[in-house]
Amino acid sequence: MKNTAFGCPGSNVKTVEKKNTENTATGKVSSELRQWPTQLHLVPPSAPWLQDADLLIAADCTPFAYGDFHRDFIKGKVLVNACPKLDDTSPYLEKLTQILKQNNIKSVTATIMEVPCCRGLAMMVKQAVDASGKDIPFEVAVIGVDGERRS
Repeated sequence: MKNTAFGCPGSNVKTVEKKNTENTATGKVSSELRQWPTQLHLVPPSAPWLQDADLLIAADCTPFAYGDFHRDFIKGKVLVNACPKLDDTSPYLEKLTQILKQNNIKSVTATIMEVPCCRGLAMMVKQAVDASGKDIPFEVAVIGVDGERRS
């Protein structure tokens, strides 16, 4: 599928083919990312990889703070990321609601930092789940600034 969002070839919707997840000889762990783009502003609600997905909505800082983010959160999920403090979040609630309404989303997990500005992302995701009218399991994982999972 080719969808040049905003005229940028880097925003084309595509599925990322996975090979092996770990090179045991070198200890290198492969990325668990399954699709592109990930930034919520660029993800169309009709992206094919959203259908029948476990959706992970990550605050932008969480993958940097939590060392095992790929293994513990992204693996087996579709990732969408956003920053509730620095992004223009005005269209986020509607976009998330449309993603949930238009697709058979099996579960939603939001990863946020323990800092106050991240709480808004979790609240927005919860509002979108409620507005979708669907009974979708929803979980929030809070990551501390020290990189430890709080919940």
